[in-house]
Amino acid sequence: MEEVRHDAAHQRFSVTVDGHLAVLDYVRGDSAIAITHTGVPRAIGGRGVAARLVRAALLHARNEGLRVDPQCSYADAWMRRHPEFDALRA
Repeated sequence: MEEVRHDAAHQRFSVTVDGHLAVLDYVRGDSAIAITHTGVPRAIGGRGVAARLVRAALLHARNEGLRVDPQCSYADAWMRRHPEFDALRA
């Protein structure tokens, strides 16, 4: 499976799986990022792709000393299921 890529200029994490592009969009603030959208095509749904994107975004935020505001419902639910990331929640 392909590695998750971070495009800071476009505030997006992405990965291509079986030719399908999945994305996580965010908005960067001074001390936090707001995850605004996670999109995974139906053809590759149910394979943990969105989880990989959210984890990559959270690890990036942690490494950069940023908090996370999970405005996307999927990202919010994922964070609730992974309490090891609670300290990042804005």
